[in-house]
Amino acid sequence: MYIGSKEVKTGAVPLIIAEAGTAHGGNLDRAYELISRAEDAGADCIKFQAVFADEIIHHSTGMVRLPGGSIDLYKSFKALEKDEEFFKSIKAYAEDRGLLFLCTPFGIKSARILKKLNVKAVKIASPELNHFPLLREVAAYHVPVILSTGVSKLCDIEKALKITGKDTVLLHCVTSYPAPEEDYNLKLIENLNRIFGIVTGVSDHSPDPVLVPVLSAVQGAAVIEKHFTISRSNKGLDDSIALEPDDFKKMVEEVKAVYSRGAEETLLYLEKLYGRTKVAEVLGDGIKRLSPAEENNYITTNRSIHAVKSIKAGDVLSAENIALLRTEKNLKPGMHPEMLDVIIGRRAARDIADGSGIVPDDLLSERDG
Repeated sequence: MYIGSKEVKTGAVPLIIAEAGTAHGGNLDRAYELISRAEDAGADCIKFQAVFADEIIHHSTGMVRLPGGSIDLYKSFKALEKDEEFFKSIKAYAEDRGLLFLCTPFGIKSARILKKLNVKAVKIASPELNHFPLLREVAAYHVPVILSTGVSKLCDIEKALKITGKDTVLLHCVTSYPAPEEDYNLKLIENLNRIFGIVTGVSDHSPDPVLVPVLSAVQGAAVIEKHFTISRSNKGLDDSIALEPDDFKKMVEEVKAVYSRGAEETLLYLEKLYGRTKVAEVLGDGIKRLSPAEENNYITTNRSIHAVKSIKAGDVLSAENIALLRTEKNLKPGMHPEMLDVIIGRRAARDIADGSGIVPDDLLSERDG
């Protein structure tokens, strides 16, 4: 598979993604600096996020605990919203410097901005693995889809791949900020490749610049993604768990060294640095399961069906009053997104508050409707 001019395949030097996310803070010059520093650090690709608050969470979500502290996440997302021209500018700047431009949409609006920009691939974050309307949208663009698989089970990945197809890269991921290295179970990279028959890699949220990325390369990762920032002291949503340029450069150099050193020698090298027990813990057993850091986040991190307006008993549920949103652990989850098309057109059995998760008891039975 090619993403832009880069061939992405198992066992080859991986595509290395600097995940800048929203570290630009809405400032174009800072976005340019992130791109330049990522290039200097040896990244192949710079990735941003096309954030529109209403595509992600409900305005009543409230305070959310992040690595940098608790914030009103909806307000923070609103402050980070940028228009098409912003992304057009940073895409051109990145490509002028030989970097692949990548961006994560969180809904149909942001995805269509990326389509207008003729992006060469689309990255889908772990919480959107079950955002089926978004997956169908980006699958129709006929570009590779890079799909993170944090807080998921094999059945969740299977459902997503039925939509995105074989032109997909799966990134094994632990959705925790920061993620403990020993939760990574990196033998899964090879096993996911065997199970689904598609290219696999890793999206790494662990703090160390070497251990997980280098072991991922040993396991045949075709893509390695790591959060990137100019300074961890910045106040961005992910800055406190991202790599600064010097550490990112170290990561790139250590990953590339795998292919001259060889897998066996690299394992010995890592065992000397970190200890044999630690390396074995990070490699894991290759069985797909929720990691200890994720167990309490399943369902609450991913999308579910929520009211986005106050709904009165007897009202018809429609695309105007319900949506697929994250709960961020503050709102009670609703039904699984695969039920969205089923309940559109049904009538509410009772009043449903704006922001509430839609559950079966909220619906009139067919014979009553």
